Amino acid sequence: MRSIKLTAAVAAAATVLAVAPAVAPAAPKHPHPQLSGEETAHASRCGLNIYAEPRSITVGETVEVFGQLNCGIRASATGRTITLYDHTPGGGNKAVATTTTVAAGFYSFVAPALTTNSTFFVRGAGVRSADRPVKVGPVVTLSGPTDGSQLFTGVRHEVTFTGTVSPADIGARVVLQRENATSSEEWHAIQFGYVLPAPGGPAAGGVYSLTHRFVSPGDANIRVIVRGLPPLIGRGTSNTLSYQISQAQNPKLTINSSNDAVSYGGPVTISGILAGGADKTVTLLARPRLVTGFTSIASAPTNEAGEYKFVIASAARNTFYQTTGEGISSAVLFQGVKYVLTAGVSATKATAGTAVTFSGTVTPGHEGHVVYLERQNKSGSGFHVVNVGTVSGTGTYSIEEHLFGSGSQLYRVRVPGDPENQAVSSSPFTIEVTPAPAPSLRPVTPAVLPKEGEI
Repeated sequence: MRSIKLTAAVAAAATVLAVAPAVAPAAPKHPHPQLSGEETAHASRCGLNIYAEPRSITVGETVEVFGQLNCGIRASATGRTITLYDHTPGGGNKAVATTTTVAAGFYSFVAPALTTNSTFFVRGAGVRSADRPVKVGPVVTLSGPTDGSQLFTGVRHEVTFTGTVSPADIGARVVLQRENATSSEEWHAIQFGYVLPAPGGPAAGGVYSLTHRFVSPGDANIRVIVRGLPPLIGRGTSNTLSYQISQAQNPKLTINSSNDAVSYGGPVTISGILAGGADKTVTLLARPRLVTGFTSIASAPTNEAGEYKFVIASAARNTFYQTTGEGISSAVLFQGVKYVLTAGVSATKATAGTAVTFSGTVTPGHEGHVVYLERQNKSGSGFHVVNVGTVSGTGTYSIEEHLFGSGSQLYRVRVPGDPENQAVSSSPFTIEVTPAPAPSLRPVTPAVLPKEGEI
């Protein structure tokens, strides 16, 4: 019986061998031996990032748009076509430029000059980037009496401020603002108006005119805010004009300054005439800003014409002055004292995307006081703030600014006024900016600009 069972087992094994193929079929080949099926699906996919610098501009300025196409290991990111699109409110998506990626998938565009708020994105290699919004403000100019001059209170001394707005933005609200007397960069509205068509019609731009009567003596930093009509345009800020506001003269006892806005440490002469007051005594009273009450600081005789004179050898801070004599009081004279500013730049030629440093000193040097870097508007009239720094404990400042675009760009440094001293600006710096290869461009952390006085 045992021999029969063995024979049957051998026969069964032989039957199995007879029906099995001689060579086992090869396993299906995977497109990439190191990748799983899911990984292979991603191996040829691409991603597309985008940056836009600067992120806030005025009308007419350009924006540099750049980024990188990143593809999987089975797809090349080099030599791929990238198209730039501009989405404007109510205008839809518009293709504005096309380029080809260079090594490692980098690309860059200098977008056309903008006149409205815009959102950029790019397409290429079958993918779309995220959106990058750019805020565009109108170019606003402000004209009035000569910057730094003395003005007077009262209805007889009303002052008219005029300006232009581009684009016209007809009907947008115009806000005339004066900086608060107790702090810097806090503004309050003193008058309102609206943008009107220029004489040549809306195509020629917008204009405004505001006539204002000052009622409070002191220094006055004046500017205009134009609240653009959304969603097409953002808010525009004009240049700032600075004045010394004094009371209207008392003809019986006048008071004048030899320099309405003297630099810190400089001399100033206070003089006037006491009518019919030959060989009399006149007393000079002073009250620094934020100090209550006048204090007598000097006395001087008048000459045979009633003229008097006081010399202040070194002016240090904004001060109200008044004179008295023979029971008569003069008007209140405001004497402005400006900061002393030095400024320099590390280079006057730069490649797009690189940084230059603006540095210098402020006297008197109050630690933490803000210092503005301003760029001239594309129109050539006025400046707008692009970056901000602060004064150190030693009275120095340093502001690093990354430049984009190409061509000549004009910058200046400005120290805003405060209750103690008045604003001052540096001479402008012209910087020649040349285009840069796309791989060298990098996004920049935006500057934290000051609030512009909400109404």
